[in-house]
Amino acid sequence: MKRAVQHFINYLKVERNASSNTIRAYRQDLYAFAEHAGDPSPDEISHQDIRQWLAHLRKKGLSFNSIGRKLAAIRSFFRFLVRQEVLSGNPAEGIRYPGTSKELPGYLSVDDAFSMIDSVKGTDFFSVRDKAILELLYSSGVRVNELAGLDMDTLHLHPEMIRVKGKGRKERVVPFGQKAREAIEKYLGPRKQLLNMRGRPQESALFINRLGTRLSCRSIERMIEQRRIAAGVNSPVTPHTFRHSMATHLLESGADLRSIQELLGHASISTTQKYTHLDFSRLAKIYDNAHPRAKNPGDKKD
Repeated sequence: MKRAVQHFINYLKVERNASSNTIRAYRQDLYAFAEHAGDPSPDEISHQDIRQWLAHLRKKGLSFNSIGRKLAAIRSFFRFLVRQEVLSGNPAEGIRYPGTSKELPGYLSVDDAFSMIDSVKGTDFFSVRDKAILELLYSSGVRVNELAGLDMDTLHLHPEMIRVKGKGRKERVVPFGQKAREAIEKYLGPRKQLLNMRGRPQESALFINRLGTRLSCRSIERMIEQRRIAAGVNSPVTPHTFRHSMATHLLESGADLRSIQELLGHASISTTQKYTHLDFSRLAKIYDNAHPRAKNPGDKKD
């Protein structure tokens, strides 16, 4: 089966132009399933084998969302084999996704978002770089891998916009605000100085590390955790928190859902609609706290 998985991975790379994150996740999930099943040939995999693996994952404590994503990888793999006429049927067909969690995405209040950004002081390389990253994350709502992948030629300061490659390597143009532009302009000088010192003046990456090479997603995540602690923000914060915060604050300010969908690069409006649920949750809390009859258990119905 692992040989067939490799053919599928090559198909994703060459014909589907899938992102490196998608390819890595599919490879890991499919290899894990193959090992659990004893690495038989694909035509020996049954409907029951897949169900048993999903039950095994649930016993290990994986969330319903994670299991659903793994099932999606298996379905795509066997669908590929059917199209290639390796199999006559898809053993994953008809297996329903596990129930998905209704947990809403976390986000920062406006005060906490400003607190984290404004807490970054100083004119040294790391301070001006980190401030530029935080300003851009909050202003644009891009994913962390999209931000890490930015090159100098994808940045435009007048007008303020960046060209990013999203999921499926689909390209989109995203605007950002004046505060982010000012922070980036302050960063570009120290960036150039560090690259000259490292003998890498032609480096294309916008955000770089101390060695003058592209800053990784993991490094950005660690930086944000350090800045969260320094700012005294108690709730967990990741790069995706800034993305959710930007979308939520836009929605609260009256932006329409379609505009937010385009900014975030969501393929489906249903993905963006989670922010309407989040906004309703906020409004419900305001109602519960403010309405004189919201919490009175003794109220009688007419």
